[in-house]
Amino acid sequence: MSVHPAGRAPGGSAPDVERTDPVALPTEWGLFTAQCWRIDGIEHMSLVVPVPEETIPLVRVHSECLTGDVLGSHRCDCGEQLHAAMAMVAESGGAIVYLRDQEGRGIGLFNKLRAYHLQEQGLDTVAANEKLGLPVEARSYASAALILREIGMTRIRLLTNNPLKAVGLRAAGVEVAGLEPDQVRARPENITYLRTKRDRMNHLLDLD
Repeated sequence: MSVHPAGRAPGGSAPDVERTDPVALPTEWGLFTAQCWRIDGIEHMSLVVPVPEETIPLVRVHSECLTGDVLGSHRCDCGEQLHAAMAMVAESGGAIVYLRDQEGRGIGLFNKLRAYHLQEQGLDTVAANEKLGLPVEARSYASAALILREIGMTRIRLLTNNPLKAVGLRAAGVEVAGLEPDQVRARPENITYLRTKRDRMNHLLDLD
């Protein structure tokens, strides 16, 4: 397997970037072309499906969530969002960009479980982070924008319920032509979490 250098973000210093050759990745939700990207020592992944001509690619920029994506936790909607997005992208064409340094909206797995403990004592996800002295939102989308430029998707339809994600990508040089919802069913275990995202973090969620 060969490794290739990737390009420089416009207007900034060149990050340390490598990428693998693309490989076929058949999944339950469709066939993707996968690449791993090592950006300043952090490994991310892109899953790409060819886009029909004259179609704006559908893109999900997904923050790693070990508890939801891998363990199937019902405390959040992350794993179900990821799988729904994979099915939609497989059908319409586009990409999943999986960012592996964004666990817990950027606070890491250790701190995410510390925040969970406070949530079990009655705090919501925002208040728990604040009590721990942690940022409520610590994510950057520079790596996602770099990957999207490298795979030729600089104008996208963004699959998200979070308008701030579009703001971050636009600031990093990606044109977001529109937002597409990626809402999955609420569960008793995550309804408070979802309401907090809607009411305190301005996510576009219909929970009524």
